[in-house]
Amino acid sequence: MSYSTKFRSLRRLVTASALLGALMGVLVSPQALAQAANTKPIRIGVPTSVQLQVGRDTLTAIKMAVDDINKKGGVLGRKFEFVAADETENPETGISAIKKLTADEKVDLLIGGYTSGVTLAQLPHISAAKTIYLGVGAASPSITAKVKQDYDNYKYIFRVGPINAAHQARSLVDYISNFVIGELGYKNIAIVGENAKWVQDLVPVLAKGAKDVGADVKLTELFDTQTSDFSPLLAKVKSSGAQYMIVVLSHASSDVFAKQWHDAQVPVPYGGIDVKSMDGDFYSRIGGKSISEVAANFAVRAPLTKKTVPFFDEFKKNSANYPVYTAFFAYDSVYIYADAVKRAGSFDTDKVIKELEKTKFEGVGGEITFDEMHDVQTGKGKMNLIFAQWQDKGERAVIYPKELRTGNFILPPWMKK
Repeated sequence: MSYSTKFRSLRRLVTASALLGALMGVLVSPQALAQAANTKPIRIGVPTSVQLQVGRDTLTAIKMAVDDINKKGGVLGRKFEFVAADETENPETGISAIKKLTADEKVDLLIGGYTSGVTLAQLPHISAAKTIYLGVGAASPSITAKVKQDYDNYKYIFRVGPINAAHQARSLVDYISNFVIGELGYKNIAIVGENAKWVQDLVPVLAKGAKDVGADVKLTELFDTQTSDFSPLLAKVKSSGAQYMIVVLSHASSDVFAKQWHDAQVPVPYGGIDVKSMDGDFYSRIGGKSISEVAANFAVRAPLTKKTVPFFDEFKKNSANYPVYTAFFAYDSVYIYADAVKRAGSFDTDKVIKELEKTKFEGVGGEITFDEMHDVQTGKGKMNLIFAQWQDKGERAVIYPKELRTGNFILPPWMKK
């Protein structure tokens, strides 16, 4: 090949390369990249305890909300998708779940949580990832206190639910005052709970409040979350002279506690905050031994808002059981975020946070608004505890507050006259 021929071939190669480069430049132009970014799905990361009912119900509820929003075209032209990471009930695993979701899965939003100790351990890593986190399970006031203490680093943290442990304690005091003392006439109470962070926050407020409203607190005791034999504790309750037992359980074995209370025929009715007894199958899975137990909840299938009954019915179509509390808040969280994005006209994190702070949203259990610590507020018409009792055939009757009552209180069968 002559030199001139080689030159012409090289020139054609250079020209083709230039044309290819120009074409590629068009394909990956900033405008094209921006357009692609504006149509890719918004990814929701769901850190939760996937092996527990609270985790499974969280995922079911998020899927319901995501499917509904996507059917309507998404938000600002973008649809939603979600991915889960099992945080179990262990802080180290919880941290790994957050890192997996934010660094590996590159999610745009986090919705989840269950255990306060795990959530507290995750906070610095959520902050470092600068990712909005809508909590739906953990109750410790320490979580959202971080927002007030260091807003710039922790502005990403919001608690959609449940109401925090201090608010729950005050709700329990109200239940003790107006129902246990006011209606049942029981002034002697025992307070027992698991030795977990949220309970440590709750019990001192509860014990003081109970005394302030006229209760005689005969016993206050926390037990290890791994306890499997409650007979010594139940014997203490019985010998204390308590007429009613307030329980505060979440991670401990509610099933074992209820069975042992029933089998020992402890002559002391009980109720309080017992998370696993909120499960729709709790009565049936322990052979009806939760009969007469009162379990606080945040919503039941009753017209608390216009969304409550439709949500419960739709959830039942997607699950074998009725939902537990994390489901209410997870479902609401997807819509709360979507509404904030619409108001902001943007997915920009800082802009969305400012709109989240202005939230006024009718949720499954009540109106959802946030205080200066990004904590869900409680009060009339807002999120509150309601108290439902397990009755014959696994039916649940709301017994308090009175205006929502759907049935009358019953005693354990061995105490009935």
